[in-house]
Amino acid sequence: MRQSVRKDSAGTATRGKIHPDVLKLGLVSFLTDLSSEMIFSVFAVFFTTVAGASTALLGLIEGLADFSASSLNYLAGWLSDRSGQRKWLATAGYGFSTLAKLILLVSSSIVALSVFRVIERLGKGFRGPPRDAWLSSIAAKESRGYAFGVHKALDKSGAVLGPLVAYALLKWLGESARTYSLLFLVAFVPAVVSVLVLTRIPDRRGQPHARESVRENWQQLSAGFKRFLPPAGVFALAYFSLGFVLLKAHDVGFGMTDVVLLYALFNVVCVVAAPLAGKLGDRVGRSRIVVLGYAVYAGLNLWLVVAGSRWEMVGVFCLYGLFYAIEESQSKAFIADLEPERRATAIGVYNFVTGGLYLPASLVAGALWAVSPGLAFGLAAALSVAAIVVFLLLRPAAAGPH
Repeated sequence: MRQSVRKDSAGTATRGKIHPDVLKLGLVSFLTDLSSEMIFSVFAVFFTTVAGASTALLGLIEGLADFSASSLNYLAGWLSDRSGQRKWLATAGYGFSTLAKLILLVSSSIVALSVFRVIERLGKGFRGPPRDAWLSSIAAKESRGYAFGVHKALDKSGAVLGPLVAYALLKWLGESARTYSLLFLVAFVPAVVSVLVLTRIPDRRGQPHARESVRENWQQLSAGFKRFLPPAGVFALAYFSLGFVLLKAHDVGFGMTDVVLLYALFNVVCVVAAPLAGKLGDRVGRSRIVVLGYAVYAGLNLWLVVAGSRWEMVGVFCLYGLFYAIEESQSKAFIADLEPERRATAIGVYNFVTGGLYLPASLVAGALWAVSPGLAFGLAAALSVAAIVVFLLLRPAAAGPH
């Protein structure tokens, strides 16, 4: 029996169907991730082994990159809710990230690589809140988790193909400076195309709050959302860069090209798991899914403390893909449930708070790594458990639909 689908007055697809604009936004993210992940899949090892940077500097740069990605979130969310603009603020963010990749076409020195990694993330920080608010306004409430999951699956499909293209280039041409220069050039092309595609998607403006200051805007956010920030902050302290997991794989015995394949495996699992996690969240409630994500990450890091074989690392990357599918898509759907009126601001605040904590998290991870990698992973596991406890005590979903 075929399920009927109706649309509300705004044109949003209701339960049983994904709005076509969700797929179009997913295509934009696919092309962007295809570009970015071609670069990121080789960045940690290239930065430390080819350019000659230390792991401590890698921790600093990754922390700064994460902070950079979050630094404009609150501003972007506030501007989006204040003006009602979604599309053009998101386009500006995607465009800035694309222009930043030009740095890699000019130089691959430690300084240039560091500047690129930090500057490119500024665009991500600016585009995220208006795009996610745009996405949540398109998706039906009853299937919002599934819509975010499908978007994340398309997003990470680019992250599957990107490392595979990088792997093919490295395998075909060899690991040389010339090959990396070509890789950076190839990665620039889909980034440009993604911006062109985005300009063709019809806008979905939000309700403007033209007279609200930043302070007034914060005061209007829901109590449930504000109770979600403390456990999210504790968890952010555990959530250091995936680059350290890639380094762990390299230390266990995987070569550069094999590390790229592991990264592709992580993204394949994320692509498969994201829509399923979204559907599960729609059915059982997203608060349970958020806690599940924290628990999976805790178990993942405990495994990394003792993992010492290549097969164990394959399992680790599969589990990491499952965690990422839950955390990166369903936390935004959860926020959209808790804060229906000022979603761009709420997502911006969430990204700003968590991103600001990623910097000390990566710095601590880099310092502990120099002593023993197991210390970094053990601390991450302990903080993940602490985040679960804080979440259960504060019960942020008590004030929301879930």
